[in-house]
Amino acid sequence: MTDTGVRGAAKHHGLSAKTLRRLERASGRLASASVTAMEQRLPWFGRLPADQRASILMITQTGAAGFVDWLRDSQEALRLTTEAFRSAPQELSRWVGLRQAVGLVRMAIEVFEEQLPEFAANEAEQAALIEGILRYGREIAFATANSYAAAAEARGAWDARLEALVVDGIVRGDAEEAVLSRAAALGWEPAATATVLVGSPSSDDPPTVVFEVRRLAARVGKPVLLSVQGSRLIIVAGGASEQPVLDKLAVAFGEGPVVAGPTVASLGDAHRSSAEALSGLRAVVGWPAAPRPVRSVDLLPERALSGDAEAERLLIDEIAHPLEAAGPTVLQTVETYLESGGVLETCAKALFVHPNTVRYRLRRATELTGRNPTDPRDALVLRVALTVGRLARARGLW
Repeated sequence: MTDTGVRGAAKHHGLSAKTLRRLERASGRLASASVTAMEQRLPWFGRLPADQRASILMITQTGAAGFVDWLRDSQEALRLTTEAFRSAPQELSRWVGLRQAVGLVRMAIEVFEEQLPEFAANEAEQAALIEGILRYGREIAFATANSYAAAAEARGAWDARLEALVVDGIVRGDAEEAVLSRAAALGWEPAATATVLVGSPSSDDPPTVVFEVRRLAARVGKPVLLSVQGSRLIIVAGGASEQPVLDKLAVAFGEGPVVAGPTVASLGDAHRSSAEALSGLRAVVGWPAAPRPVRSVDLLPERALSGDAEAERLLIDEIAHPLEAAGPTVLQTVETYLESGGVLETCAKALFVHPNTVRYRLRRATELTGRNPTDPRDALVLRVALTVGRLARARGLW
């Protein structure tokens, strides 16, 4: 054999040109045999639609042809395998998972191992072919896994952008249909209740913040949508949001206050929860001792003082109006009790009634408003609500 012949044999993994030509002509048959084995040995493969099975056949044929090219020049192995399967994940990942894709590669390699020996001219070529298909299969498996990982990263990046759009739409009050359609693409249950929490992010690195929120949400078993918008983190928690759930999600925020808006019936109403939560975040500085997280409804006095018209309306509707509707005695008792500094006996003397009468009327006020005048915080809420009510009446708004 000449020097050129020796170099050619080495480059071709010790295979003759005749063997390579036979393999090239039989690549289509080998691919068909691989797909037939997939249909017989993989139950889920037979349930795929005909067009999807045809796509896998085409991909397998491309891979079989690539194997012959790889045998001719193994130095181009990485480029050839990547090129051969470049389109596979783009098609397969829509209906075949990574584990299943690797199973398809393994099945094709097994079929090649069974049938390749018949193409070998001698035992040396047989060994070279077996070794070649194993190495080539490894290259294909790695290329497929890398491509699936890249596709997953691309989908993850797209989902993150879509999620940010949903949260931004909630904050801005976009049309309900637009918010719901985008959220549905992320797998959000349309009928799920929603609660918006706002505060500072725990890190300057958004991916770190997202990971921590996802981890805590998984721990409490609640779906979430989130977005880091500059110096604030906005979380939309799905499902019933009891206080223990909010307490656990609040851990994902950085230092400073965390405000939770009201729980609304669906994501379509989440703008109201968002608006109240953001209003509370702006006003919470007025209550240094506020719990974390604090409900926006518990910040009505601070919100009203900061100019929040919705807070003023809620104070009137939920406190001032019920007290006035209950009659002059209950309203007068509450006002006198607050003006007396919360001293029961002083209030009773001012009204010329027995202290027990004052207690009864205060309990009635608590039943009507949900605010206990004997509690310092509730007393502040009542005082601000009555003041807001008087101002609104003076302006002709009530």
